[in-house]
Amino acid sequence: MLKIFKVTAILEGISYLVLFANMLIIKNNNPELYHTLLRPLGMTHGVLFIGYIVLAFLLKKSMNWDFKTFGIILIASLIPFGTFYIEKKYLENA
Repeated sequence: MLKIFKVTAILEGISYLVLFANMLIIKNNNPELYHTLLRPLGMTHGVLFIGYIVLAFLLKKSMNWDFKTFGIILIASLIPFGTFYIEKKYLENA
């Protein structure tokens, strides 16, 4: 399950950045493309986000994460590049 969590963390981080790119770059340059991409990108990111959170809760006990570590792992999903940091710092040696 840890390998699935690692992959989900990376994909969630990528989807977050792609969603931001869609909002910040494409919206101003091509509004029609923005509206076409918004739903599938948003849905993909939402599913990956929920998967990341659920997997974090499932792994909390088996990985022996204390409250602080678990909180950092959850909050990282809200920050751009946060899941990449988590994968590198907390999951790389696991």
